[in-house]
Amino acid sequence: MRAGFWQHVLESDMVVPPEPPLNDLTAELVTMLGSTDPFERDQVAYPVLATWLNEGVYDDLLVSFGDGIAQGLGVGLGATDGDQVFRRTFSALLLAECVTRDNAAHVLPVDAVVSWADRGLAWFVRERDLRAFVPGKGGAHALAHGADLVGALARSHHLGRAEQAVLLDVVADRLVQPTPYRLSHGEDDRLAYATMQVLHRNLLEQPVVDDWVRRLGATAHAQPGADHRPADEWPPAHVHNTRIFLRVLYLQLAIGVRGSGVNDSAYFARRPEVRADLLLVLKDVLMGLLPFAHQPE
Repeated sequence: MRAGFWQHVLESDMVVPPEPPLNDLTAELVTMLGSTDPFERDQVAYPVLATWLNEGVYDDLLVSFGDGIAQGLGVGLGATDGDQVFRRTFSALLLAECVTRDNAAHVLPVDAVVSWADRGLAWFVRERDLRAFVPGKGGAHALAHGADLVGALARSHHLGRAEQAVLLDVVADRLVQPTPYRLSHGEDDRLAYATMQVLHRNLLEQPVVDDWVRRLGATAHAQPGADHRPADEWPPAHVHNTRIFLRVLYLQLAIGVRGSGVNDSAYFARRPEVRADLLLVLKDVLMGLLPFAHQPE
């Protein structure tokens, strides 16, 4: 369709046009999710689809819609560069919107959400192209969009204690995995916020969370020479990223977080039950990473 058609949709508060059929509109928008044009991808395809999801346009079709979106997670997976990254990462972001819609409206069966969780988390751990921004083509944001998917899944009524532990493990798996990419566009905040959404479910017991932090701490405290890198190349990106993440998580846990959704005030109203002890564990891990921090005698 012509660009003018979609501009009219944007100017009409994204009301679904009477023509062409919804299936045709959706197919074009999903194709545009993988566009290298940031306007088509970021300002047309994603916001229009997210708005229609939020307004319930796809409620009766949500299982098949989400299944179709999830297929995009595997397009070119394993490549370290290339334009197919946009289709993967924006599929993850839109899949998060599908889960968020179910979190609000409860329109999905459990098997659909579990299937999307399996596929989405497998993509997140296996993704190799972690470029936050691609010159001339805009944001790819694999880490940020993966974090948003984790956060949406954390709040799903279909996922219980075991699944919440898996979500934390996936965050850790993603951080400790060697990569050439450093956090650069707010991914640390998004990953920490996703973690906070897990913690606010209050399903995980203290030892599980403490062990998870200590696992990250082992990577954060890795010393030069551990992987035979020259001293001037230390720390590698995954060690740096883990250290930054732990700092941000400590701040979010200490200060508290808020969201922008309808139910966020209620969701974050009470502090996580593990907060007090977890702050102590995080503090212990961080003390050795902050050279100017006061260490009580």
